[in-house]
Amino acid sequence: MSHVPPGTAVAPEIPGYTYVRPIGHGGFSDVYLYEQEMPRREVAIKVLRTEDLSDATREQFAAEANLMARVSNHPNIAAIYAADVDDDGQPYLVMEYCSGGSLGAFYRHYPMSVKDVLSLGVRLSGALEAAHRAGIVHRDVKPANILLTEYGVPVLSDFGISTIAEDFPESTRHPSLQGTATGSGDTSVGMSLPWAAPETLWDDPVSDARSDRYSLAATLYSLLAGHSPHEVPGGPNTASHLTGRIRSGFVAAMRRPDVPASLHEVLRRGLAHDRSARYESAAEMGQALQAVQRELGFEVTPLVVPRGAAPARPPAPTVRVHQAEPIQLPAGHATLVPPEDGQGAAAAPAGESAAA
Repeated sequence: MSHVPPGTAVAPEIPGYTYVRPIGHGGFSDVYLYEQEMPRREVAIKVLRTEDLSDATREQFAAEANLMARVSNHPNIAAIYAADVDDDGQPYLVMEYCSGGSLGAFYRHYPMSVKDVLSLGVRLSGALEAAHRAGIVHRDVKPANILLTEYGVPVLSDFGISTIAEDFPESTRHPSLQGTATGSGDTSVGMSLPWAAPETLWDDPVSDARSDRYSLAATLYSLLAGHSPHEVPGGPNTASHLTGRIRSGFVAAMRRPDVPASLHEVLRRGLAHDRSARYESAAEMGQALQAVQRELGFEVTPLVVPRGAAPARPPAPTVRVHQAEPIQLPAGHATLVPPEDGQGAAAAPAGESAAA
């Protein structure tokens, strides 16, 4: 076993890979940076900590490899290279290493520009569309699960609690979601409360493609506002407060004058409490974001979706689609540049509003 700094888990010795350093730690797994010997490249290896875990949890980890493999050729989904079990019986995944870090690490301090959020939203809409067409429900779309490659390209990661829908796109129900929310903002299975759809908190919870689209809209809201849709800046934001607001349909007012009304409308529809009022597909949501890009005179980010199965409604033939520029990273930072005009997420009063 490799030696790592005190207080961190011990990284496994894996043939063909040289340990570099730890990247992150989760409830059931640890992620490390390794150097792959052939072909030589940096990779992220996610190791399941199997002690005291059930067979079902171990099987879920193995299923993650198969889930990611089905969609990881999408340019905005983190690629998986290999999966195996080490000599100590710990399953691991070898994945694309995204040196730009996670969006969850900075969005509260550096709200993104409207232009970058629109570009990212279109790209992730395409990623979710690809997953949904493959019958995969992600179930944990949030800023921390969006990583940036060294080229500034956002990719959706961590399909660890995903499911394959049996009768997709009909609802898939998950009895294990019935755990109560904790102060950390997560439920017992890792679903992240601040971005959770209302139906995932029902007594008989539902988590399906519509729930994923809600979480994507909540994520885009967060990247613009610097807080999740159900948080009140300066107010009480415990798990119980968030749960009550999500169940009631409350969405905090966003106080950014540079966010156009059309983007507010996209977010309102994406965050609709009534599931039937949301976008019918992730592709449709991506097309709505493209329409905002055209309205503002921005280059239209390509909506990359699989060919063949259940094609999305194509854009109007008169639309000229440009190749989108990568999201820019400032020198020496693993975060995105705040809006140039200095208009971040202004501090909202403690009062609650139901408008997005």
